[in-house]
Amino acid sequence: MFLGTLSALILFPIVVALILLVVKSDGARGAIVKVSALLIALGSIVLAVLYYMRGGQQFAFEGETISYIMMAIEICLALVIIVLSVKYKKYAAGLLAIIQTPIMVWFELTHGHEIVVGYNLYVDGLSIIMALIIGIIGSIITVYALGYMKDFQHHNPEQKDRRPWFFFIMFVFLAAMFGLVTSNNLVWMYFFWEITSLSSFFLIGYTKTTEATNNSFRALIMNLSGGLAFCLAIVFIGITCETIELSQLLSIGLAGGFGIYLVIPVGLLAFAGITKAAQMPFNSWLLGAMVAPTPVSALLHSSTMVKAGVFLIVKLSPLMGAWLPGAAFGGGVLEVNYAGLMVMFVGGLTFLLASCAAISQSNAKRVLAYSTVANLGLIVLCAALGTPAGVWAAIMLIIFHAIAKSLLFLSVGTTEHRIGSRDIEDMDGLFVRLPKVAIYMIIGICGMFLAPFGMLISKWAGMVSIIEASNPLIIIMFVFGSAVTLFFWSKWLGKLCAVVAGRDDHESIGIPGEEKFVLSLLAFLTVAVCLFFPVLSSSVVVPYLETAFQGADLALIANSNLIIMAILVAVLVLMVAFFFGKTKKRIVPIYLSGENVGDNLTFRNSLKQPQQAQLKNWYMQTYFGEKKMNRIGIISTVFVIGCTFILMAAYTIYVLIMMGGVA
Repeated sequence: MFLGTLSALILFPIVVALILLVVKSDGARGAIVKVSALLIALGSIVLAVLYYMRGGQQFAFEGETISYIMMAIEICLALVIIVLSVKYKKYAAGLLAIIQTPIMVWFELTHGHEIVVGYNLYVDGLSIIMALIIGIIGSIITVYALGYMKDFQHHNPEQKDRRPWFFFIMFVFLAAMFGLVTSNNLVWMYFFWEITSLSSFFLIGYTKTTEATNNSFRALIMNLSGGLAFCLAIVFIGITCETIELSQLLSIGLAGGFGIYLVIPVGLLAFAGITKAAQMPFNSWLLGAMVAPTPVSALLHSSTMVKAGVFLIVKLSPLMGAWLPGAAFGGGVLEVNYAGLMVMFVGGLTFLLASCAAISQSNAKRVLAYSTVANLGLIVLCAALGTPAGVWAAIMLIIFHAIAKSLLFLSVGTTEHRIGSRDIEDMDGLFVRLPKVAIYMIIGICGMFLAPFGMLISKWAGMVSIIEASNPLIIIMFVFGSAVTLFFWSKWLGKLCAVVAGRDDHESIGIPGEEKFVLSLLAFLTVAVCLFFPVLSSSVVVPYLETAFQGADLALIANSNLIIMAILVAVLVLMVAFFFGKTKKRIVPIYLSGENVGDNLTFRNSLKQPQQAQLKNWYMQTYFGEKKMNRIGIISTVFVIGCTFILMAAYTIYVLIMMGGVA
């Protein structure tokens, strides 16, 4: 039953996608999407229940035929990329496809088919968490897209109605993500990895404007470069270690074999994860994705695509400690884990600089984009520590970020269609104009940085892990990045809570039922998951850590769960007591630096003229402009990545010389 459920989660969305490709009726499309989303969400929950009852699952079956089918599809996808790159004169994408596809085909035909694969699929605690995020959050977004895309078509009548293609790609995306997070065979994982890259290309370029086309190709090129690194890592591991199983790769490293055979491939896989997770210097593809319709932004940022990158890095975390016992040439020498250091510094720099860049943005979707890049940087940083506590924090951040960020993106999308703007400065008095949507947005913002929500608790756990790593530079990046996060979220929250004059009620115009349902559900999940996450931690995350970090002491994490639960309960009790408690209070007019005139929103200025009060945020573009932050980020991270690969190459040459000398 377990394998049947897993297979259904991968194959069923593909069947739905093919049906939606030919369905033109709004009513039929709505029914198919809603029923399919419900079945996919239930399927992911059933998979989690079966996992909880049986534990980790490995699946050994004849996969050679499937591998050949995947290879044929890879060739077809490469041809599609080449044709599109020639059509739009974006030759870099075609060149990358021409390079990596023949390499993979050559490897599979000459070496891959001879390698015995014990388990093509493997489901552990991390896979279950990712499957729940994909199945529940991803499905919710597809339902939201029904109402949103209908509104989108109404507001953009000049756009050709390509909604069948849109929903086809969305469901293919979900299928690819299910396959990716449950693959143990690296060749299979690479196949699904490339499908997500091409799917994001089509979704980002949905409107087919010049800007959308350019941004979609930027995303494709950057993700294909990560795919090339993934491809080279598979070839290296397959030839040197005679395995293409991720579980075997981790076992070799944990057994003390972290030497020449793993330094290069782990570095290449980490590089692939960095590109997919939109870390600097590759963050521009995710920022460019903001030209796509809002459901695409939510899907890329919360349940798919970027989560694939952090999933791979978290998987590799046991091999990413700053120092690992090496292959001891002549006496137990400790070798620097260059891959771990690279990922650690790239994540730390991205967290700090992307958070700073978010300060300068008034476009709500760009604030969300930069905060996504920043939070992914923190997840990457925690995973790169290579400690159980760091991975615990990374996984918890993945969970809470997926829910809260989906709620925020979709709330902004609904707001944009109602008030005609996504600028934060235009969200004054949103409580008056869109009261329910404003509440949902506030819940999402609070979920990102305030107690008792999980993001803050997870950051606290990350802080403890980072301090224990005793790296002053990383600690500085974390401290200042966290402080900046508080700044830009507070500015936005203040705008939503402000009361201003002359604003109309836009909620009475009517919000599509799908959008209302999805926003309500995500707001509920944002709050509910905070109450149950200690159970999730002890039932799923800690067992995963026990398997991933064999022999590690997890008592601190177990005790932390009890402390966190106590904190959450205490804060919730205080909030309820404050809300229902009686206090002595006196309502007074608002002080507006002058004599109030008629209401609390108008006053007499120094010239004795009536003037309405106005509130504006300070975006500090002179100090934290995105061009400046991106320039610093690109230079610093390119330097880190370049130095890492130079050092890894030098280490490899040195080891080969030493081995030759010993021989």
